[in-house]
Amino acid sequence: MGNFKLLEYLYTLSISPIYINVFGAFFFALIITLISIPKIIRISYKKQLMDVPGERSSHVNKVPTLGGVALFFGIVVSTSIFATDLGVNYSFFLSAITILFFIGLMDDLLVVAPDKKLYGQIVSTIFIIFGSGIMINSFSGLFGVYQIPYLLGVILTTFVFIVLINAYNLIDGIDGLATGVGIVISSCFVYIFYRIFDYGIGILAISTIAVLLGFGRYNLSRKFKIFMGDTGSMVIGFILTFMAIRFLYISENSNLGLKTAPVLLLFIFVIPIVDTLYVFTIRIFRGRSPFSADKNHLHHQFLKLGFNHIKTSIILVIINIFFIIVGYYFRNIEINKLFLIFIVLSISFVLSLRYIVIFKNNKKISL
Repeated sequence: MGNFKLLEYLYTLSISPIYINVFGAFFFALIITLISIPKIIRISYKKQLMDVPGERSSHVNKVPTLGGVALFFGIVVSTSIFATDLGVNYSFFLSAITILFFIGLMDDLLVVAPDKKLYGQIVSTIFIIFGSGIMINSFSGLFGVYQIPYLLGVILTTFVFIVLINAYNLIDGIDGLATGVGIVISSCFVYIFYRIFDYGIGILAISTIAVLLGFGRYNLSRKFKIFMGDTGSMVIGFILTFMAIRFLYISENSNLGLKTAPVLLLFIFVIPIVDTLYVFTIRIFRGRSPFSADKNHLHHQFLKLGFNHIKTSIILVIINIFFIIVGYYFRNIEINKLFLIFIVLSISFVLSLRYIVIFKNNKKISL
């Protein structure tokens, strides 16, 4: 009764329900995250549910790894209240992220074999494809390809989900990077989906920003630090990819007039994509498995240059924003030309960074 009176009062003030949902979703998700994380940290210390530093670790103390629990519940509760059409128009979405949540939680607590995590990602993706009908069905003329056969579209969509989920997981190696990149990408989708009046996905993007802001408050803390773990990185990575595939689907099946969506997404996801390609290329050239662990990620290069975690994260987030601005500015040119711009900028960035790191190391040796 009280909620009805509040909504009735807001209606008399001529406040649009859209704004109520936007601010409600943001503050609900933020508050849930801020309240739950301290409790998770206390339980983690009490039960010793911690990440123990290893050879590849960028931290020296034990740190709780269950931040993803707060991220998951903040998003689920917020979207369930303020984005009810997610459950109607996007069947199995909550089921899909719940599967990934439990697989990630088991991995953070017990360690799950990589193949089992892969199976979970495939099942979640299939839920989205066949439950919601959202999939990649066109390249919009990229490489001269337009419509894609249905079966190939299913395979390609599954592949993109797996790649982007794990690419997002790979950048979660230093404090603040996955959080910052996730906020930037989600902000792009807030703009996109509110421009095309897809308010349900817009609320999902806003909720994602809110939980990442709340999580970042503790991830960057020295005294009460927590990691998002595989629980958080898989759930957030899946949500970001889901919004990307939805954007592709809408751009091809509506009158948006935007014909460069596939390449625009490369600009939006530039840091996860370039980082993954970069480390895989180095490992293959060195005769190692592309899935073997090392310290060749983009953030490791900046750490080698003497930057700390926060400065490295800020630099990479700014680079991500720069790519987004470039992609948006040239969004209306021919799609293959836009792709060429992306390739040139990406290679220039990677080679410049690599040259600077090698130059600094050689200088140290000569001294």
